[in-house]
Amino acid sequence: MDELNALLEPGMLVRHPDQPDWGLGQVQSNIGGRITVNFREAGKVVMDGSRVALVPVFDTET
Repeated sequence: MDELNALLEPGMLVRHPDQPDWGLGQVQSNIGGRITVNFREAGKVVMDGSRVALVPVFDTET
């Protein structure tokens, strides 16, 4: 999981695979494996990147 999350940069859009109701999120920071994401429906969430593999979103039309 760490490998994919290491590529996440501020401004990138992501989804949480286990929390689809949180909606689309924007990465705020990714420091030392701690990823802060601002989700539309859940607000700011800080996650341990070794425990969850966020899914990058490249097409916001779907």
